[in-house]
Amino acid sequence: MKIIVETERLIIAEAKVEDSKFFKKLLNSPNWLEFIGDRGIKTEKHAENYIKSSLISSYNSNGYGLYKMCLKQSLQPIGICGFVKRDYLDHPDIGFATLPAFEGKGYTYEACMTLLQYGKKILRLNPILGITTSENVKSQRLLTKIGLTESGTLKPNSEKEEYLLFST
Repeated sequence: MKIIVETERLIIAEAKVEDSKFFKKLLNSPNWLEFIGDRGIKTEKHAENYIKSSLISSYNSNGYGLYKMCLKQSLQPIGICGFVKRDYLDHPDIGFATLPAFEGKGYTYEACMTLLQYGKKILRLNPILGITTSENVKSQRLLTKIGLTESGTLKPNSEKEEYLLFST
């Protein structure tokens, strides 16, 4: 496991193809489907392809990506947090998602705060953006809590809806 950072309760590490069972579960969780969208990950093989084409590809081409959040005590994966380089944004944005059983326990806040520092100091990302839908109030609150400020809206050409834009 290639560890990126550690927090008091979490290990944040690069995803591996062997994490396909976890990613199949996460990408089919209710909040993922509602706020991020159905990625068509119906089997572990689909999840393996997603890990290779999306996560590992980003580590290799950008030097960063979405990382697996694991409980430090058990190494159980509970979510993802990290940076995404989108074609329609000039700078990377911070992204996150957590399995329902681990929501509301401060894990995502802990991961985001640590990764923001990592992004600024190690990766030299500036600014770091955040995007979410107007319906996703929990994500809006978290983006604000970690220090991002709402700075407008955007509507990518390929998307149906408008997003709220946040920035450090």
